[in-house]
Amino acid sequence: MSASPGRYRWAILVVGCLGTMVVGALRQGMPALGPQFRDTFELTIGETGLVFAALAAGMTAGLIPWGMLADRTGERPVLAAGLLGTTASVVLAAVADGFPLLLLGLFLAGFFGGSATGASGRAIMGWFGRAERGFVLGIRQTAIPVGGALAALSLPAIAIGAGLRDALLALAAFTVVAAVAGALWMRDPPPAPAPKGFVTKPPMRDGRIWRLGIGSGLFVMAQAAIIGFVVLFLVDEHGMGPGSAALVLAGIQLASAVTRIGVGRWSDRKERRIVPLRHAGLTGAALVALAALLSGAPNVVLVPLLIAGGAAMSSWNGLAFTAAAEIAGRARAGTAMSLQNTLVSVLGIFASPLFGFLVEHTSWQAAFLSIVAAPVAGWWVLRPLESDEEERVRARQERLAAYAVRS
Repeated sequence: MSASPGRYRWAILVVGCLGTMVVGALRQGMPALGPQFRDTFELTIGETGLVFAALAAGMTAGLIPWGMLADRTGERPVLAAGLLGTTASVVLAAVADGFPLLLLGLFLAGFFGGSATGASGRAIMGWFGRAERGFVLGIRQTAIPVGGALAALSLPAIAIGAGLRDALLALAAFTVVAAVAGALWMRDPPPAPAPKGFVTKPPMRDGRIWRLGIGSGLFVMAQAAIIGFVVLFLVDEHGMGPGSAALVLAGIQLASAVTRIGVGRWSDRKERRIVPLRHAGLTGAALVALAALLSGAPNVVLVPLLIAGGAAMSSWNGLAFTAAAEIAGRARAGTAMSLQNTLVSVLGIFASPLFGFLVEHTSWQAAFLSIVAAPVAGWWVLRPLESDEEERVRARQERLAAYAVRS
């Protein structure tokens, strides 16, 4: 049963998706500008990795404070203020005349952009019931690859035609639209007490949230390698033009959107989050490894593998987000989801410069094969959460059975 039978919950989903699209444009669409960043600021591949790491570092620093603030004050002020700050920071990056100022602007853009993660996820969880939650949070998470795909399709074209500065200003304009939508239409969900017998620790002291964040963070290391470097890989190793390589990145993002919704619906039907989460990570690791082994193959073979591997390696995000919220409960969902995402981001920060280092000192193939070890380790780390979820499902079924008897 949903948190509200009214139709307004779908408006909340749309607003949440707009804010999340900004996050996707920053984290997964910005790499499409990798060649422009490199040429404009005369960067090495390792320094280009620092551009993406600055965004991730800023988001990591802001996630928990924004999530805690959302739990205390509600979603609307957090979403609106955070996205306005993101706009100003992207403008700062656009007018930067040196590498240090560029990194500062992108760090601040990530910091303020983190507001959309906890606020939008918390609102959607509150407006939708458990039977729909995997599906709608899957839709919400598809906003990340959709935002990334739109950015990958539009920003390089703007940068090629008008310059890197105008491309970043276009992103700032979209962020203003998302901020205004949050200010106008975001609403707190209807109140709902926690189920009787539901007891949980504060997220910062709950080992399950930490395990979930570390396990899914290991998944994101391979995801970051594909998303962050596929354009440079195809340009440098396969002679693609930046525009054509960006289309491959867009294809990964769009395929990711489909897989996130499908995996979310599957998890609703199974009434489980952890088992599908682990399966998604392991499948993605296998496909990335296969793409690495065939990294010298013709584009007609390699590109579909890269798209499939990137999509599978991105399909788990909504499940991890949903699992964090359900472990913590609605009252602490903002903090729990932000903590989980922070741990993911911490490992994501290291992923880009680490992968760039591996490419510079070994080869593209060796770097891709090496990074696959991370999601395999994540699959193992998440295993104990399966039994914890089974216990929570059993307790919920017992409560429902007792309610049915009383009725």
